[in-house]
Amino acid sequence: MRVNKINWDRIGRVTEPGRYKCFFGYLNVTSEDIEVWTRYPDATFTLITQLADERAVGEDYRLGAFDIGNPDQ
Repeated sequence: MRVNKINWDRIGRVTEPGRYKCFFGYLNVTSEDIEVWTRYPDATFTLITQLADERAVGEDYRLGAFDIGNPDQ
């Protein structure tokens, strides 16, 4: 099983919460997600599939668990 992860650079270092069009569908970013990336710019998040409503086109994702790597480096 492959776990899909994403970092801040891959979504253009967004600075506002919202729904963003990405190469894999749509990503919903919260203010808490941005806080993590502001504090740990190299953190990677696990992508989680969300159920899209009838108006949505493509797949919707949200950010799940994150890994900050080794903060001492």
